[in-house]
Amino acid sequence: MTGRLGIDDVTPYVETGDPSKAVVDEVVPIRATVWREGHDAVAANVVLTPLGPDGEPGESRYVRMRPEGTGTDRFVAFVAPDTEGRWTFRVDAWSDPWATWRSGIEKKIEAGQGPDELANDLEVGARLLSRVGRRPAEQDTRDLLLGAANALRDTALPLRARVAPALFEAVVTIMTERPVRELITHGPQREIHVDRRRALFGSWYEFFPRSTGGRDETGRPVHGTLATSSKELDRVARMGFDVVYLPPIHPVGTVHRKGRNNSVHAEPGDVGSPWAIGSAAGGHDAIDPELGDFADFDAFVARANELGLDVALDLALQCAPDHPWVTEHPEWFTVRPDGTIAYAENPPKRYQDIYPLNFDRDPDGIYAECLRVALKWVEHGVTIFRVDNPHTKPPNFWHWLIWEIKRRHPEVLFLAEAFTRPARLFGLARLGFSQSYTYFTWRTEKEELADFATMHAEHADECRPNVFTNTPDILHESLQTGGPAMFAIRATLAATMSPTWGVYSGFELYEGTPVKPGSEEYLDSEKYELRPRDFSAALNQGRSLEPYITQLNEIRRAHPSLQQLREVHFHEVDNDDLIAYSRLDPATGDQVLIVCTLDPHAPQEGTIKLDMPALGLDYADVIDVVDEVTDTPYRWGEYNFVRLVPAQHVAHILRLPARTPLI
Repeated sequence: MTGRLGIDDVTPYVETGDPSKAVVDEVVPIRATVWREGHDAVAANVVLTPLGPDGEPGESRYVRMRPEGTGTDRFVAFVAPDTEGRWTFRVDAWSDPWATWRSGIEKKIEAGQGPDELANDLEVGARLLSRVGRRPAEQDTRDLLLGAANALRDTALPLRARVAPALFEAVVTIMTERPVRELITHGPQREIHVDRRRALFGSWYEFFPRSTGGRDETGRPVHGTLATSSKELDRVARMGFDVVYLPPIHPVGTVHRKGRNNSVHAEPGDVGSPWAIGSAAGGHDAIDPELGDFADFDAFVARANELGLDVALDLALQCAPDHPWVTEHPEWFTVRPDGTIAYAENPPKRYQDIYPLNFDRDPDGIYAECLRVALKWVEHGVTIFRVDNPHTKPPNFWHWLIWEIKRRHPEVLFLAEAFTRPARLFGLARLGFSQSYTYFTWRTEKEELADFATMHAEHADECRPNVFTNTPDILHESLQTGGPAMFAIRATLAATMSPTWGVYSGFELYEGTPVKPGSEEYLDSEKYELRPRDFSAALNQGRSLEPYITQLNEIRRAHPSLQQLREVHFHEVDNDDLIAYSRLDPATGDQVLIVCTLDPHAPQEGTIKLDMPALGLDYADVIDVVDEVTDTPYRWGEYNFVRLVPAQHVAHILRLPARTPLI
C-alpha cells in the first residue's frame, strides 16, 4: 500500500516473513528507497524498538537516514541493537521543508534574484527557524535560531547578510538534526531477531570423545570417556577456540553396525558410527555407557565453560535399527513393500545402520519427542546444536522446533549441516537456523572464493556461514595433495573470510590420506573406529599447525573487522594465485587487509592495486601497515609488490589505519 510519500525496497527483509538476523551490538544497515512528487526534499529516519519477552514494546530509538550516494533516492542508516531478543524497525519518510528552503534560497541568490523577488522565500525560512526555536527543548539554541529568523526579516540588511545567519554551520546542524517533519509517512514494520554474539563470531573445534583414551601398553587404542575428553579441553582453549563440538555421544546401535572404513561387517570390538544412534542402552536422551553418564557430561560442560568454551552437540534425528523408538513407535518410520523398515540411502552410499524418521507419520508425536530430547540437553548445558542433515527433514518442523526452544532458551543456537542446493541452504537459514555450513571446502580458485565471500556478505541478514576447513565426511582433494602449506592456506582463508570458522580434529596434524583415490573420505575414518592422536609429540617435533591456528585466533580476537560478516572488499592482483581482500568493522573503524597465496607448492608474486576509496583513503595516500603474522611493518600505497613463499608463510594479514566509525 502506498502512503503519502513513497517508501520502497526496505531492507533487511526476509521473504518468508521471518525475522532478519543480527547479534548484540552488530551494526545493521537499514536501507529504503524514499521518493515523492515534484522537487521538494524528502528525508527519512529509522524507528528501532526493542520488544520485551511478552512482545511489549520498549523505548523507541530514532536514527536519521542519509542519502546513499549522490543523486539517489536510496537512503541508509546504521543501527546497532544492544540487547538480545526481538526488535522491530520501521522507516518513516517525511517532507523536509528546511532542506527544500535551503536548497532553493541558495540557487535563487546565485541566479541573481533580489530581496523583493525573494520576500516570500525569506519569510518561509524565518518561520521555519522560529518554529524550531520556540520548541521547549530548544532553550539552549533559541537565541541563535530566532536571531537567524530576525535577520531574514531585517530589510535594512543586504540580502546576503540577511541570509548568512541562517546558513551558519551551527544553525544548519540544528535544523538538520532537529528537523521540521511534514507529511510523515510510516513504512512497513519489520522484525530483527538479535542473538548473542556467538551466533556471528566464534572459532569451532570438533573432536570425538571416544578417541581421547590414548593407547595401552601394546599400542592398541583405548576407548575414551567424557573424563578423558575434559583433559582435551585445555589444549582446545589454548588454541583460542570458542566452541567445542561433539559428534553424537549416545549409545551406538549394534544391528547392522558398520566396521572400519565403512565396512558392512563389523568385527568384534568395532565401535560403529556414532550417527547410528540407539541401542538397548538407550536413545537420543542417553549417553553411551562407555563414555560415562550425565554426571560426567555435566563435569565436561562445567570445565568447558570454565575455559570460556560453549559446548555444541550433534542433533541427529535418526535411529539405529535397535533404537528404542523403533519398537516403541514403529509408526514413525517408512515401511517398504516387503515389510522391512527403510534405511537411509544417498546413492551410491547406503546406510544400513540408520533408519530415517518419517515426519509425516504421527508428526505430533515426533515433534513432541524431538523437543523433549533437545530440551534435556539444554538443561545439561548444551548451548548450541549442530543439526545433522536438516535438509532431509520438513522445513516446518525446524521452524517450529527452533522457535519453541529459543522461546524458552534464547541463548541456544542452531547450526545447519546442510551441504545442499542454495534454495534449501538459504531456506533453512530463513526459518531460524543461526548458522549454516557452506560450500567453502570446495571453493579453491580465486574467483569462486571471492564470489563465495561476497554472496554471504550480501545475505548476512538471513544466513550466517560457519566455514569448516574439513569435517569427518569431507577431506577435500586440495588437502590430500597440497601438503602442510595447503592446510595453512585453508585455515587462513576460513579464519578471515568468515567470522565463524572451524576445524575437525586432525587438521592441525595435516591428516590428508583418503580411503582411495578420488574419494573425500578419510582412510581409517574416525567415524568407524577409535583414532587417538599424540598432539604433544607432533607439536614438539614441529609437525603441527597448532601455533599458526593459535595465532589466527589471536588475530581474529584482536580485530573486530574479522568478527563481522557484512563488510568485505576484494582488491585487484595481477596473479590468479594470489587473493587480496579487506574487511571493515563499521562500529570501530578497524580494518585489515588479507593477502594469501593459493599455491602451496611454489612462491608467488604480483602487484596489488588497492581500491583506496574502499579503504577510506585517497589514491595519493601512503600508509603504514603492519603484518600481524610476522610483525613486519611496511609502507603501502595504491600499488604494492608482494611475494609469498609458502614454505615460510602463506599470507599477510595487514593492520590498516582505522577509519571513522559509521555509528
